Amino acid sequence: FLHTGSEAWNMFGPTETTIWSAVQRIHDECSHATIGRPIANTQIYITDSQLAPVPVGVPGELCIAGDGVAKGYYKKEELTDSRFIDNPFEPGSKLYRTGDMARWLPGGRIEYIGRIDNQVKIRGFRIELGDIESRLSKHPGILECVVVAGMDNLAAYY
Repeated sequence: FLHTGSEAWNMFGPTETTIWSAVQRIHDECSHATIGRPIANTQIYITDSQLAPVPVGVPGELCIAGDGVAKGYYKKEELTDSRFIDNPFEPGSKLYRTGDMARWLPGGRIEYIGRIDNQVKIRGFRIELGDIESRLSKHPGILECVVVAGMDNLAAYY
């Protein structure tokens, strides 16, 4: 796997949590590509839709708390209120709901599965496919539409 004599690390984290919140050294024994374990001063919770922790192996939303969590989005109060919520596990602190789906693996590592919503990232830009579909559907000549993401582009079908 890594025959260069050097090391490779997977450092996972959204911008809302100081860029990385979990870390995993990649080595030959890894049977899953994981995002590792939380870094110092960071707590990761994987929850169901009611914010209850899910058992090991069960997919849920990846939520992050701790010193690195941002205060919110600049001039976007509604979005801030929906993503940066009061932490039910540690009163007086905030919990960031990432919108990412993940699951705990035996041994405490985290496996990233994908997105819960239709948000995609293309060339570093976050794009909400539903926002584009909504805008397109307002055109009087469009009855139905769907937007899909490729590796480096978007396509709209109507």
